[in-house]
Amino acid sequence: MNEHDIPKRRIVSSRHLADGTNWESSEIEYGMIIAYNAFSRWMTRCMSAAGNTDLTPLEILVLHNTNHRGRDKRLTDICFLLNIEDTHTVNYALRKLMKMELLVSEKRGKEVFYSASPAGEKLCEAYREVRDRCFLDGLSRLDMTGEEMREIAASMRALSGQYDQASRAAASL
Repeated sequence: MNEHDIPKRRIVSSRHLADGTNWESSEIEYGMIIAYNAFSRWMTRCMSAAGNTDLTPLEILVLHNTNHRGRDKRLTDICFLLNIEDTHTVNYALRKLMKMELLVSEKRGKEVFYSASPAGEKLCEAYREVRDRCFLDGLSRLDMTGEEMREIAASMRALSGQYDQASRAAASL
């Protein structure tokens, strides 16, 4: 049997979700599932190579987001920017990062603002260096322009909006 004899099969998340029209949405979902898991694994291994083996993917995202642009952020800011509804998980991550002295906090009125500590900034920079060496070097081998990558990113953001809208609709059923 050669490659021309192999029937074209759909690569979907679940066959029962791919019946009928719009089966391609299940193909997208499968791509998101494996991308999410690969990205989570990548973040923890990159952070481990950068010098910290104790952080979960969510904690790594919170650390990077808190360090982003050197601006202090509130819990609500972090949740909004990362599109996380469950503030308790982010609050737990913030407390763990504070305990590890990777973040500092400052209370202003009723609000608590978080920022990366010097140790947190240093860890983010070490992560960046590992990312440059291990990920970005290989990324250049893909046959995609920067504009094509930006278009994919925009499509992913738009798709996330569709899932948000669908989740609101499902919650009202």
